[in-house]
Amino acid sequence: MTAIETTALTKQYGDVTAVDGLELTVREGEVFGFLGPNGAGKSTTINMLLDFVRPTSGSATVLGYDAQTEADQISERVGILPEGFDIYPRLTGRRHVEFAIETKRADDDPEKLLERVALDSDAWDRPAGGYSTGMRQRLAMAMALVDDPDVLIMDEPSSGLDPHGIRELQDLVRAEADRGTTVFFSSHILEHVDAICDRIGVLTNGTLVAVNTIDGLRDSLGGDATVTLTFADSPEAYLETAESVEGISEVTPTARTLECAVATPEAKAPLITALDQAGATIRDVQISDVSLESLFTQLTDEPNADSETGAPNEKHDEQSPAESESQTEPVQAEASE
Repeated sequence: MTAIETTALTKQYGDVTAVDGLELTVREGEVFGFLGPNGAGKSTTINMLLDFVRPTSGSATVLGYDAQTEADQISERVGILPEGFDIYPRLTGRRHVEFAIETKRADDDPEKLLERVALDSDAWDRPAGGYSTGMRQRLAMAMALVDDPDVLIMDEPSSGLDPHGIRELQDLVRAEADRGTTVFFSSHILEHVDAICDRIGVLTNGTLVAVNTIDGLRDSLGGDATVTLTFADSPEAYLETAESVEGISEVTPTARTLECAVATPEAKAPLITALDQAGATIRDVQISDVSLESLFTQLTDEPNADSETGAPNEKHDEQSPAESESQTEPVQAEASE
């Protein structure tokens, strides 16, 4: 089944093309990472899925509903954690969640939602103005999970989080995926993508340049992994043996190691076998795959950079005036405190 689908989805602001002919399918139940540098068009795409912004051309569906003509049906089944979510400092965490429940006309228990996102119970009835960034993200997640949405859309959810907060966010996302929720999140930060995504799509200059698993991207894009072998004695005697193995593109010796660049994954085992047959005593083997950062750089490197300055072409400004006005504002609940 398809959770999100776009067909030739395009958004222009005057002469600026923010999203250009996007063809994307997100399956039900998967965690899909929507990646790209700042200004790539990620938030514009999300805003079109939620009918905050109308496309110039093309179409989008969420859970089979048309994003333009059936937006109300979509909002009933989608939870949103918007970029730049803010809280009302004087409202308690509990009251924030209660307001979200009232707004959606749901019958959730606010305490169960707060427990679900592992927000410390001691904080529930404290003003949210004293919350840490990680606690605010948990609170925002609790509000997004009201009425148990089928799709959870998160726009730059890890912004402002420290490494501990990012790990906590990973746990929350994976827990929701295990419950069967489709999770679609945009990000330009790669720290937690490899750990939780089933697939990723990479957007640059408004154009989708890749959709694959991370392992699939590594296979399709190539790039050398590195096998570092530590020897009991000097590795110099085995340099030619390592260089002769098919799929080994470069070998760099040090006092006790050979660092072998592996152009094809299949070369790793033959490399070790060849060295063993040559009489080498190998004390340790370390394998470093091509990093996600390296793949991301290959995919998003600006081919239309200014030829003199090398600066990226900035025609795609994700925070266009129309878009910035569409960002979800904090709920006006303070008066009911």
